[in-house]
Amino acid sequence: MRKLILTGAASLAASPALAASGPFLSLGNTDFVVIIAFLIFVGFLIYVKVPGLLGRKLDERAASIKAELEEARALREEAQTLLAGYERKQKDVQIQAERIIAQAKAEADRAADEAKDQIRDSIARRLRSADEQIASAETRAIRAVRDQAIAVAVAAARDVIAKQMTASDGNALIDAAIAEVDAKLH
Repeated sequence: MRKLILTGAASLAASPALAASGPFLSLGNTDFVVIIAFLIFVGFLIYVKVPGLLGRKLDERAASIKAELEEARALREEAQTLLAGYERKQKDVQIQAERIIAQAKAEADRAADEAKDQIRDSIARRLRSADEQIASAETRAIRAVRDQAIAVAVAAARDVIAKQMTASDGNALIDAAIAEVDAKLH
């Protein structure tokens, strides 16, 4: 309730009916009084050198902003220099990586060629070994067939000779063989 009363009193006191009454250049006219008060206030500010103080403060602020801008510009240039350095290093590393990759590819190709040569040599050795084993097996087979043929021929000859030979012919052959061995030994 108290606020309501104060608000009402303030609105009545500030009503246009109480403002600016009478001639303009009189102290009864509030507009004239406000203009004079304003001019006195501005004069006081000039007397106390507030505009110079404000100018100095603004100049100081402008100088500090200018210094910050210069510092920011210097930092930007330094950052650009660092960035350029890192980009050069990155290019150098990229070139070096490409060189390493090329060397690795060349080495891999060389190793592949060596492996192919080794495989070719190994296959040639195995083929020679297989040929030798085939020749050896062939020689053994021929020898076995020959031995078997000799055994069959001897058995057949024995059978034929046994059927055709008599005891007296056998004794005569034994005597001839003993004489031949005796002649050759002496």
